[in-house]
Amino acid sequence: MTEARTVSLSPTIKKPAIQYQVFMPHPESHLFEVSLCVQLEQLSPSFQKAGKLDLKMPVWTPGSYLVREYAKHLQDFCAYSENESSLDWQKLSKNHWQIETSGTSEVIVQYRIFANELTVRTNHLDSTHGYFNGAALFFDIPGAEKNSIWIKIIPPKPDWKVATSLPEIPGSDNTFEAVDFDTLVDSPFEIGTHQLYQFEVQGKAHQLAIWGTGNAEPEKLIPDIKKIIDVEAKFFGGLPYEKYLFLLHISGQGFGGLEHKFSCTLNYPRFSFRSKEKRDRFMQLVAHEFFHLWNVKRIRPKALEVFNYEQENYTPSLWFCEGTTSYYDLLIPFRAGVYDVQTFLQGLGKEITLFLTTIGRKVQPLSESSWDAWIKLYRRDANSNNCQISYYLKGAMVSLLLDLLIREKHQNQYSLDDVMRRMWEQFGKPEIGFTPEQLKSVIEEVAGVNLDDFFERYIDGVDELPFDEYLKPFGLQLKREDNKWPNLGMNVVTKNGKEIIKFVEAQGPAQLAGLDAGDELLAIDGFRVSADKLSDRLKDYQPGDSIEVTVFHHDQLLTHKVTLAAPSPSNYQVVSLSSTTLKQLENFAEWLGVPLDSI
Repeated sequence: MTEARTVSLSPTIKKPAIQYQVFMPHPESHLFEVSLCVQLEQLSPSFQKAGKLDLKMPVWTPGSYLVREYAKHLQDFCAYSENESSLDWQKLSKNHWQIETSGTSEVIVQYRIFANELTVRTNHLDSTHGYFNGAALFFDIPGAEKNSIWIKIIPPKPDWKVATSLPEIPGSDNTFEAVDFDTLVDSPFEIGTHQLYQFEVQGKAHQLAIWGTGNAEPEKLIPDIKKIIDVEAKFFGGLPYEKYLFLLHISGQGFGGLEHKFSCTLNYPRFSFRSKEKRDRFMQLVAHEFFHLWNVKRIRPKALEVFNYEQENYTPSLWFCEGTTSYYDLLIPFRAGVYDVQTFLQGLGKEITLFLTTIGRKVQPLSESSWDAWIKLYRRDANSNNCQISYYLKGAMVSLLLDLLIREKHQNQYSLDDVMRRMWEQFGKPEIGFTPEQLKSVIEEVAGVNLDDFFERYIDGVDELPFDEYLKPFGLQLKREDNKWPNLGMNVVTKNGKEIIKFVEAQGPAQLAGLDAGDELLAIDGFRVSADKLSDRLKDYQPGDSIEVTVFHHDQLLTHKVTLAAPSPSNYQVVSLSSTTLKQLENFAEWLGVPLDSI
């Protein structure tokens, strides 16, 4: 490994007890080389007396509720004393290293991290840049979480620069300070030749760092980003920072975002900025991650008030953290003038369509979906759509209903906005975690009604959401469209030149006939069929007809007789009622700020 015993700092600056150096001498190897220096006596006398130093690698990162086992990417671990003598160490568990430190005042630990996964939650290093998240690169030192930490970045090339939300140490190039371990975890780094754009909103400094090549045009994106920032700042009464960083990775297939307290990371397909629909979707992503500045990073469940980086942190309230944020990520760009009311309602219709065509909504309650995020949402399988519902998706739908309920009850004088602002004042500003009971209480206070039945049916239960009942006071309704062919009850994709059944609907025609996800579809009634032609073939039949479906099941040729069902719904649109009252017109205008006839 690269020799790196101490951080090179200005002699006038007192070094902290915990110092990191991050090297990347051969970026094409995808290996970050990390050196950790711990001054035991300066850290605490108890650490030196203990004779042992424990290091633990986080298994997950806040904002992404899945145990990702970051330690699996660590290799070449070694430890030295201040005189460069090797120290004995042992690994006690998958993410726990313990070093013998008797007679030692300084411990230097070196290791490598393999980084070749380009997502917002992981690390990526290649010949073009380096990107890392703190949880995926650095150790937690139990008992020293509140100590400040310095991080020195040593780029592999002179023209590589560093972008991070952490403040730089004066007098020392590329050296940054995290006030504690939580802040280190919450502050990703981008190192390379990214483009960096500076702009200001409400007197606060903002940066947009863009890595990758595509058709993003910063001069067009930044004005809309500024509008979103301005709307959300006014929503909550100001910006809770002095500087904020947007990190944008433009990639081949990636999509996603991860919120941080003073920054966010966004990943978006490189040629998806020219299409208005895809550009609008990007602005929703920006609105979503930026809204998390308040909802999640500061307004957060009690279970996430103090992070346990070693295991799952369970809460039934992710529907509010992520789902309510998803409702606003559709609404905020509309309020900001990024798109019009038609685009907003079309987007709402798409979300409702996805929700009402997911069978799992009838099986998994919203609170359970939140609780089981760790084992279900990010670990989908062939049966997921039959037994799961996303807390992002249903959480947004429930938030819509709550917004309309409050507005209708109080003649639009109160809304879900007031719930968010009260949560900000009570829990966000003082950064005190809320319990599920406290969240319900705040919503009830704003609504002015008891919501036991609502929570029992729609959050803790699986009753169908009554969209039309809540939309009607605003002059709206759902319009359903069905497929033009009978329902076979399965989805097919082309994979490696084969037609593979990807999903089989629970209690649908295909499942009742014995077809299985993973089967290779060969023919219908003796004639070959492909995934892209399946719906056309089904148009030749009527509901109730029986067809023979031939497949390979585990390499065995089988033919099943399937009885087709009635067409399934394909699309839901939010449309105006055929006739409306003056009150409905007023409600709509108060909700969205435009007349109903504008849609």
